[in-house]
Amino acid sequence: MKDLINKTEIVFQGKALSKLKEIEEKRILIITDSFIAKSVLMNKVLRSINASNKVVIYDKVLPDPSLEIIGQALSLYIKEDIDIIIGFGGGSSIDSAKGVIYFAKEVTNKDVYFIAIPTTSGTGSEVTSVSVIKDNDTQVKHLLQSYDMLPDLAILDTCLVKELPKKIIANTGIDVLTHAIEAYVGKNRSSYSDALAEKAGELVVKYLYRSYRNMNDIESKEEMHLASMMAGMAFEMAGLGINHAIAHQIGAKLRIPHGLCNGILLTSVIGFNSKVEAMKKRYANYARKIGVTTAKDDTEAVNNLNKFIEVLQAIMDMPKSLSECNVSREKLLETKNQIAENALKDNCMKTSVNSISIDEIKEIIEKIY
Repeated sequence: MKDLINKTEIVFQGKALSKLKEIEEKRILIITDSFIAKSVLMNKVLRSINASNKVVIYDKVLPDPSLEIIGQALSLYIKEDIDIIIGFGGGSSIDSAKGVIYFAKEVTNKDVYFIAIPTTSGTGSEVTSVSVIKDNDTQVKHLLQSYDMLPDLAILDTCLVKELPKKIIANTGIDVLTHAIEAYVGKNRSSYSDALAEKAGELVVKYLYRSYRNMNDIESKEEMHLASMMAGMAFEMAGLGINHAIAHQIGAKLRIPHGLCNGILLTSVIGFNSKVEAMKKRYANYARKIGVTTAKDDTEAVNNLNKFIEVLQAIMDMPKSLSECNVSREKLLETKNQIAENALKDNCMKTSVNSISIDEIKEIIEKIY
């Protein structure tokens, strides 16, 4: 089991942004994307920051943050002699902020206070010490890990997630479920991480579709925000596995959103892992714990878990295959070998209980086409 580091102060529910008012006379770098930088969400954050602070905004984050983006933001961090970094947005913005902190340690000994403010309920990046960065030259995603990247403060304010597009709610919500499930069967799992993964799964079952269906259902938004955070804490301790390792590399090569990638893979990976009896028992127990089945037979329970996932994806109009994401057969054949090779090297494989070969990864990729 990984040591539990209680470094991150977590402030959640309504008016959590008011925590920013406590900061005075600091140089603050906000790392975000251009859409959020021009939105009312940025205005909410800026209004919450005391006027005695100097605020600098880097707004060039893109999906799948790259080494180039990290380099640009790092230059700004050094030039402005920043005291506090705020990662504001989805997983890409928070991961970009983490990347700056990771590489800043290589060029300066200065400690920087790190605040994560998520605007989606999915990645759990606000409570983890990992960041996924893409190398555009090789089209490979790399998972970085350092306790320096664990946020000092996570602000989960539901006013920031009230008007998310349905597609993002679906993709990020399935990402939460994938985090929780992989943590539950992760190599470093424990009773502590299990409890977090189970509760996150329960909340997904109860609130994800409600959040998707009704923009004004504030309760569901709050609970999914907490589910994302708890699933993040679970995999921070337990690790992830085959699902994320393959999803990272599919996303890098085929430009498919991360949560959607995870969802497309999820039932196939569960099926592969369930060939090992001990893992099948874990999945079956998880299905019972989160309330999607009462079946006593493990095979039936796992089948019911997969059926639940498939139905949830269907009612949220999510693509169920790579072909439905407009990936051509030619593109798949062109990239399949590299995706499989890169997935096998992905850091998430280190915490997978089950081993997998390149040929077996290729079979999964073919299955989800």
